[in-house]
Amino acid sequence: MTGVRVMVVDDHPMWREGVARDLTEAGHLVVATSGEGRQAVRVAAAARPDVVVLDLQLPDISGVEVIQGLRAALPRVRVLMLSASGEQQGVLDAVKAGATGYLLKSAAPAEFLDAVRRTAAGEPVFTPGLAGLVLGEYRRLAADPPAGGSGDDGPGAAPRLTERETEVLRLVAKGLSYKQIAGRLGLSHRTVQNHVQNTLGKLQLHNRVELTRYAIERGLDD
Repeated sequence: MTGVRVMVVDDHPMWREGVARDLTEAGHLVVATSGEGRQAVRVAAAARPDVVVLDLQLPDISGVEVIQGLRAALPRVRVLMLSASGEQQGVLDAVKAGATGYLLKSAAPAEFLDAVRRTAAGEPVFTPGLAGLVLGEYRRLAADPPAGGSGDDGPGAAPRLTERETEVLRLVAKGLSYKQIAGRLGLSHRTVQNHVQNTLGKLQLHNRVELTRYAIERGLDD
């Protein structure tokens, strides 16, 4: 597997260096590290990482503000939160800002490295228990949509998905990983990934988290 270009943002030097070392030993390319949020956004724009491993608590600005800055500078970047805090509001704020996944620092090294790989592929990765929290919040939002609706302005307004794309989307909404979906449908991992990318393009969405919310809003998680 080709190594992932990763940037590590954490204000604890020993932790930051340890994470960078683990990534390098696993064959990934650590293109930058930073201990401050504003600096991280500036550096990322030049380093162009595939994945930013980001702590929620930073000394100058919040992790949520960093995510917003990163997404503005690098719309295609994936953000994996790696935090000591699993506090509900912090998790939801990070995901709503655009984080692809959220892992607690208590995760085992192998779990973390797998999360980086999956994040680079666009899969939402969460510490057990947090995925249910995020899906529960999206179900709540779907039941109480914001004023103005979700863009269904009349017949033909929603893009047309193929039967297979709809089938994959339904399993995405249930929280299954690409590997699980591939096994369920008898497809290759790459084929599932291609279906998800095609669906994202048709729906003009940016990641699997947004795709999950779209599916839940339309009752595809039943």
